[in-house]
Amino acid sequence: MTTDTTRTESKILNITQIKEYLPHRYPLLLVDRVVDYELGKTITAIKNVTVNEEFFNGHFPHQPVMPGVLMVEALAQTAAILSFMTMGVKPDENSVVYFVGIDNCRFKRPVGPGDQLRMDVEIVRNSRGIWKYKAEASVDGKVAVEAELMCTIRAAEQAAAPAAAGQ
Repeated sequence: MTTDTTRTESKILNITQIKEYLPHRYPLLLVDRVVDYELGKTITAIKNVTVNEEFFNGHFPHQPVMPGVLMVEALAQTAAILSFMTMGVKPDENSVVYFVGIDNCRFKRPVGPGDQLRMDVEIVRNSRGIWKYKAEASVDGKVAVEAELMCTIRAAEQAAAPAAAGQ
């Protein structure tokens, strides 16, 4: 008799696991759950948008709409999770992920309280420390925002060096 020792790896990350890959915390942690991923290729994550979000107090009290820049940030956070997982590392207190560029960004529909933002990100390439992604966020199968994102991962000391040199 033989036993099958192969395991099916879970493709889901809960909020505790997500926080191991992102330095963001409330109110700027914008990924609630990862529902699927393929290392080096794609990731799908969820952001549950609730009326309790701090930004709705001012954007806009009479017609709450999730700011577009936060939808793009949620996509970037999703991309960062995939990048760190692909590299097989978890960021430490010195890790910083910076936008290098945002191209072809289009907003297709507003997102409001009660919506579930589904974020699909695909790695297009990683060259010389610059990661490029194709990213799309949707609600109920309808695209809310799409963009090409470029990011780089740096140590905090490197990030602070140019500012210190200029003083």
